[in-house]
Amino acid sequence: MRAISPFALGATLYMPATRGDMLEVVFGVKYPELRSLVVCLEDAVSSIDVESALENLKALLLAINACGGRPEHGPLLFVRPRDAAMAAILNDWPLMKHVDGFVVPKLTLLSLPAWEQAISNPDLYLMPTLETADVYNPGAMVELGQALKSSLNQRIIALRIGGNDLMGCLGLRRNPLTTLYNTPMSYVIPMLAGIMGAQGFALTAPVFEQLATPLLLKEELELDISHGLVGKTAIHPSQISLIQDALRVSLEDLNCARLIANDVAPAVFRHNDAMCEPATHYKWATNILERAKWHGVKPAEASGGEPGFRLAEING
Repeated sequence: MRAISPFALGATLYMPATRGDMLEVVFGVKYPELRSLVVCLEDAVSSIDVESALENLKALLLAINACGGRPEHGPLLFVRPRDAAMAAILNDWPLMKHVDGFVVPKLTLLSLPAWEQAISNPDLYLMPTLETADVYNPGAMVELGQALKSSLNQRIIALRIGGNDLMGCLGLRRNPLTTLYNTPMSYVIPMLAGIMGAQGFALTAPVFEQLATPLLLKEELELDISHGLVGKTAIHPSQISLIQDALRVSLEDLNCARLIANDVAPAVFRHNDAMCEPATHYKWATNILERAKWHGVKPAEASGGEPGFRLAEING
């Protein structure tokens, strides 16, 4: 079972399992820059279309099998089952060897045992989605995180924050003129980043459903990244490059991270008029290096810095 970095997810595009062009996406004919794809059998598929969607998924996997498997540099591929009962069926499909894992919808502490029983294939990674009313309860999130760590920890790539469903729990919808951080998500996202992040889980950011305001998406992405979120759900191909460009690191951050992660770094040193303390900043540094590995570095002018690295000042 190959390890999958949560930073490899980038923009995760959701596609209904009823779509006829999924094979083109899997093989990079469409959206070659895409890093991860979720074939959705849940909210994106109406109840009357479930059977045809399952047949379409099976046809996709058969086509992948006929091609000898997925391309090495194609997007990660996940399936989002409708519920644990459907997951149990898919779990036993031999063709699921061509899938990286499941996105688990609406996971709660109460539903966890059913999902644990359903998704027994150890070769399938998991991305549980936090999108139910109990997400607003920090105590419930502490318990859920502990339960996940005790049973499925090694198989979880990231936890996905379901912003629309969480807003729906309150009877709200995003104001198209503001980011999610001007809604009750301004409480939920930092809380989850703290509680789940402190337990070692990576988290991905909620979808941005407004397609006419790319500048607002960029603003929201800056806030996502400042909260340590490692990727973002995309609902349209036009969002892919915007999300993945935002995940690039600045030259300055990359330079600083390299210095902090260096085995011979001093316990405390000054770099570009800021204190660097490897014992405190090491995890930040490794995250920056991992982001740079998967998403690259912003051009100097885009990162707001000088066209090159400034050397660390380790004395004084």
